[in-house]
Amino acid sequence: MDQDLLHQAEVKAAVRTAYEAIGSGGGEPVARRLYREEQLAGLPAGAIAWALGVGNPVLHAELRPGETVLDLGSGGGIDTILAAREVGPTGRAIGIDLLDEMVERARGHAREAGVGAWTEFRRGEMEDIPLPDGSVDVVISNGVINLSPRKSRVLAEIHRVLRPGGRLCVADLTVEEDLPAEILTSDAAWAG
Repeated sequence: MDQDLLHQAEVKAAVRTAYEAIGSGGGEPVARRLYREEQLAGLPAGAIAWALGVGNPVLHAELRPGETVLDLGSGGGIDTILAAREVGPTGRAIGIDLLDEMVERARGHAREAGVGAWTEFRRGEMEDIPLPDGSVDVVISNGVINLSPRKSRVLAEIHRVLRPGGRLCVADLTVEEDLPAEILTSDAAWAG
């Protein structure tokens, strides 16, 4: 395995370990700052507790009834559930997450929120989205694209799964200048 692929695998392992170590969520203070009260109303406490994003992409995605929405890095499911509310039972909301335990947790939250019938969660990687070409109207993501060392691959996958005229709404961390080499090569720094 060449050095670049080795580093990518190490970064992914560090991200997985960091998110597995979070334990019992702790995102409620985050959710209370990022989401409107009317969005949080009626959400399962677990979905709110596992809100670990950096923004509120559903607020800006202009979702419409009947659309198919993909949430990359869905975690505990808060954004996928909010998207499912917007697209309604004639639409579909799909969450993709790296961790099996988060997929299971999000499925439970969606059922509890009453949107489980048109919400689906899958284990998958954003660099290799497990969906067919041109199968979604909107892709949302909240604080996870920055975790990939292969951002151009993530964007290519988003383009692949979007239907013609599809939309992308991302909330994420960015930097305004080049990072030092010791940060770029640190697996722990990639994981947050």
